[in-house]
Amino acid sequence: MPESGQKTTQGNIEETGPVAPDAPGALAAAGVPAATADPAAPAPAAPGVAAARRTGLLVTLVLGGLTALPPLSMDMYLPALPEVTGALGAPAATIQLTLTACLAGMALGQLVVGPMSDKWGRRRPLLAGMIVYVLATAVCALAPTAETLIGFRLLQGLAGAAGIVIARAVVRDLYDGVEMARFFSTLMLISGVAPIVAPLIGGQILRITDWRGVFHVLTGVGVLLTLVVHRFLDETLPPERRHEGGVGQALRTMRGLLADRVFTGYMLTGGLAFAVLFAYISASPFVVQEIYGASPQTFSLLFGLNSIGLVAVGQINGKLLVGRVSLDKVLGWGLAVILLAALALLLMTSGVFGKAGLVPVAAGLFVLMSAMGLAMPNTNAQALMRTPHAAGSASALLGTTSFLVGAVASPLVGIAGEHTAVPMAVVQLTCAVLALACFLGLCRPWRTAPGAGAAQAGKAPGPAA
Repeated sequence: MPESGQKTTQGNIEETGPVAPDAPGALAAAGVPAATADPAAPAPAAPGVAAARRTGLLVTLVLGGLTALPPLSMDMYLPALPEVTGALGAPAATIQLTLTACLAGMALGQLVVGPMSDKWGRRRPLLAGMIVYVLATAVCALAPTAETLIGFRLLQGLAGAAGIVIARAVVRDLYDGVEMARFFSTLMLISGVAPIVAPLIGGQILRITDWRGVFHVLTGVGVLLTLVVHRFLDETLPPERRHEGGVGQALRTMRGLLADRVFTGYMLTGGLAFAVLFAYISASPFVVQEIYGASPQTFSLLFGLNSIGLVAVGQINGKLLVGRVSLDKVLGWGLAVILLAALALLLMTSGVFGKAGLVPVAAGLFVLMSAMGLAMPNTNAQALMRTPHAAGSASALLGTTSFLVGAVASPLVGIAGEHTAVPMAVVQLTCAVLALACFLGLCRPWRTAPGAGAAQAGKAPGPAA
């Protein structure tokens, strides 16, 4: 059995291999089942896995739809917020809770659905989540009060989380190493378009109907996606790789994952990088339009360009870099560029170089957002490569951490009022520094030689300490 931290080579890429699940370390102590094969090699493909690989494009579209549904649920509704306030006779602060409830549901739902998918397979929890999503969205369209809308938006988020967490787990079931990193970059192409087009779709819907029509459309999308999943997405987790046990077993599995220093490092690195993205999304409408005086059309153009930059660099990562350059090297480059762009934004917004106009600030935001295409897919790939034995639970921890850290960072961008963009830059720079610190301090990418971090005096190989 290879030692934890062993170097696996696929093509020209070298990366840290998965933690050995049968080692008498933290994962084994947490009750994670022992693997029956070399953990550095991809797991044997089940019949459903082989079929899914043969229909790669279709599976890509299905998984892309699942990951795009939550941002559609959030952003398509944004243009309707003022109308909802008047229609339900509730203050704006109360209606804002409909967004918070959906976001909280997406974060917490992943902790529930991820372990369920490790126990019962991917299809059943996913289909159950999609059905609940459709029902909750339909009730949102009929909600008579703000309180009802908030409650069912929470349920909508909880159910919609199934698509996020299980899509990542399915990718881990189907692919390994270089192929997995490439697939995550491809998913970014699909899911990255959703936040761009969602507000535009919502605005067009409001031209022909009221705010309830947005939820009618989301209900139809949910029904269609449920039927597609039922028809075309085969089970990818065979029975022999599933975990038995209830909540206690799930908690022990997650505790074992968190005890793996390297997995936790990638999880925190990805979450903090995601917080940089959340800070941008929360602050950019105010910064671009109120501080720099741009029109809503200019803001929409800049938002779209930044999203295109993120997607384009993600494709460069998947098509050109993965397989030729170490994932850790690419991830390190991405984090470094994010940090430098955030530092430049802080210097510009604080007036160190004099009064900066919109063009240099927009250029800094474009560079920062584009570099996310190097950081986000590679943190997911590196973390999930260590956890073939608990991909659902690992995916849940990755997603929940990203949403929670992002939700904490978002309100801080407006802490100094409405006349300065410095808080946005400070939050972004702080999160970027912490992300790089977690990557270097916990993942320790330079320690990839065989046995590094695993063989300790008198101890069997286990999770890297």
